[in-house]
Amino acid sequence: MKFTDGFWRIRDGVQIAYATDVRDVRTEAKRFTSYAAVKKVAHRGDTLNAPLLTAECFSPAEGVIGVRVTHHAGTRRPGPDFALGGPADGAGTVRQDGSVTELTSGPLTVRLDRSRPWALTFLDADGRELTRADARSTAFATTAEGAHHLLARLGLGVGEQIYGLGERFTPFVKNGQVVDIWQADGGTSSEQAYKNVPFYLSSRGYGVFVNHPGKVSFEIGSESVGQVQFSVEDQSLEYYVVAGPTPKDVLTRYTALTGRPALPPAWSFGLWLTTSFTTDYDEHTVTSFVDGMAERGIPLSVFHFDCFWMREYQWCDFAWDPDVFPDPEGMLARLKDKGLRISVWINPYIAQKSPLFEEAAELGHLVRRPDGDVWQWDLWQAGMGLVDFTNPAARAWFQSKLKPLLDQGVDCFKTDFGERIPTDVVWHDGSDPERMHNYYTHLYNRTVFELLERERGQGEAVLFARSATAGGQQYPVHWGGDCWSSFEAMAESLRGGLSLSLSGFGFWSHDIGGFEGTPDASVFKRWLAFGLLSSHSRLHGSSSYRVPWEFGDEAVEVARRFTLLKHRLMPYLYGAAVEAHRTGVPVMRPMVLEFPHDPACRTLDRQYMLGPDLLVAPVFSEDGAVEVYLPEGTWTHLLSGERVTGPAWRTEHHGYDSLPLYVREGAVLPLAADDQRPDGDWLDGPTLLVHPPASPDYTHTVTVPDLTGAPAATYEVRSDGDTLRVTAHGTDAPFTVRVPGGASAEGTGEVTVPLD
Repeated sequence: MKFTDGFWRIRDGVQIAYATDVRDVRTEAKRFTSYAAVKKVAHRGDTLNAPLLTAECFSPAEGVIGVRVTHHAGTRRPGPDFALGGPADGAGTVRQDGSVTELTSGPLTVRLDRSRPWALTFLDADGRELTRADARSTAFATTAEGAHHLLARLGLGVGEQIYGLGERFTPFVKNGQVVDIWQADGGTSSEQAYKNVPFYLSSRGYGVFVNHPGKVSFEIGSESVGQVQFSVEDQSLEYYVVAGPTPKDVLTRYTALTGRPALPPAWSFGLWLTTSFTTDYDEHTVTSFVDGMAERGIPLSVFHFDCFWMREYQWCDFAWDPDVFPDPEGMLARLKDKGLRISVWINPYIAQKSPLFEEAAELGHLVRRPDGDVWQWDLWQAGMGLVDFTNPAARAWFQSKLKPLLDQGVDCFKTDFGERIPTDVVWHDGSDPERMHNYYTHLYNRTVFELLERERGQGEAVLFARSATAGGQQYPVHWGGDCWSSFEAMAESLRGGLSLSLSGFGFWSHDIGGFEGTPDASVFKRWLAFGLLSSHSRLHGSSSYRVPWEFGDEAVEVARRFTLLKHRLMPYLYGAAVEAHRTGVPVMRPMVLEFPHDPACRTLDRQYMLGPDLLVAPVFSEDGAVEVYLPEGTWTHLLSGERVTGPAWRTEHHGYDSLPLYVREGAVLPLAADDQRPDGDWLDGPTLLVHPPASPDYTHTVTVPDLTGAPAATYEVRSDGDTLRVTAHGTDAPFTVRVPGGASAEGTGEVTVPLD
């Protein structure tokens, strides 16, 4: 929200009171509190009839410093609140030296000098200023309508760039944008977003998390062009500065605070195929799709049933439409006999025609209006109500309706919707409706994910979720929502995914070919390569099918080629998934995350790193023209073997069976021998594709996980410039070592390969 009218004036009807004069500082071992008058106090009379802002500085975890600014502290706080990790008694140490008070936590320090106008300076381990809440940067504001806002501004350095704030489809670099953290079902072609996260990451090596689950308004150099402003309609504002120094360090600390992603099962990384949304289908249709994929040599891992597996007007009653699927148990058994996992679509809304509506209403499991009536509307489903997940009994009830589906053979759920949450309602636990609007999706996805963990076991739970907020990364996977079927929509989907990855989300997917409309064959084929080089891969549409043969024989070949390639890459990809689970560093990585010191990488939003060593640049054109930037080093094209030395911009042309897919110098890619499934035995005859650097002395260690994510084998690679020696630990199975463009050798224990 903007409060000023240009640089000099305040907007009509707005009054702002800035923290100005430090009147007192109170210190404890791990925190300090400052009290700031909103004007310069020249004499005792100035302390009367004037507000005082309280600013507490504390550290919830190592390398994270929190600031809580409060005007009136007596305001009732009904919740909800984000669940944050960290030691119970906090972290950090306080030091005072004359007028200066400092709190240091790990590599991060916040400094207050009471001899000057109130300001906070955040410093890194070398004493370099990261950002600053300067004079006229922290305030409360009131509007003509009587709304009360807390706001803070943190300085932007020259050339500093801001990323994140959830899955945003607007430009990747957020400078100059206005971003409201408010869940909306707006598709992928507007400033609205399904996944709103009040966290941003700076190119200067720090992040900022605003600890408020409701609406947070960000002005990223768009009101005060040298500052990031964020505001909430509240009496208190709490934000955390998260230390680096690298972007990966920031994400590691941020996800330690808000939650690390669970490790999805390996089978979920294979190809998903759906019925699509409003298409006609029955068991015959489904079987024809599944058999058609097999007949064309395209391995399929998951089959998904979208909305109309249930009866019309009865979403959700979690009962198969008997006219279309008269034998659901038998059908699921027959599909599972073909080696498939099963996903079904759900949402948290109960239509009035559903038998569950009356049951849920009588039990008090639906959200109610202030007058006690069940909240209902006709948008989406006629007379639908909303499950109240703040009620533990409602959560258990909802899980009890899903469990019979698991007993039938369903493996996972697509948890759709969760964004259209009303604010004119009363929640069971007394939550503030405005704060619950964004947070609702967290309770929804957690409820379903916890059921899957309980019934299927940890490591087997996976969702296909659309909405999320901070902390939602704990319940993967999330997909990009409703996009059009065009090259432009393909690019905006990627921008959204890259922004989400810099908001702490380790796994992300999208609808291959686009959701709305029907893509032409060129869009579909290009999207296939992109989709199968994403963390998760799903063929899905709205009113038309997405089976490859609908788009020609070449589309079938492209689907087969990249599905088999992804299966071969699984030991590498699952290693990246384990890293995301343990550290919060995502599988799909914007270039700035892997190469933060390369200025050319800071704006790139049409290419990414898939794990640490694979560079992917999707092709967004029918003729195959694509620009790609290769950072410093020697890069080897995985499909052609071409070697290119960076840093370099290249314009390349690729057929539908290719795209820029480069392996980083020094990388060791473990490739599975089995290309027919994502969850095979990765130690059964793997190939280690070694890309040694030009330097004579080279060592590298790569670990291949098992299907639980635990280390299964470690391969130690050493080179003296003439010979490459690879030693296996933890396995006596044979393996192959191959150097692109050079020799290869096979053996057990230790394998030696001469270098040209």
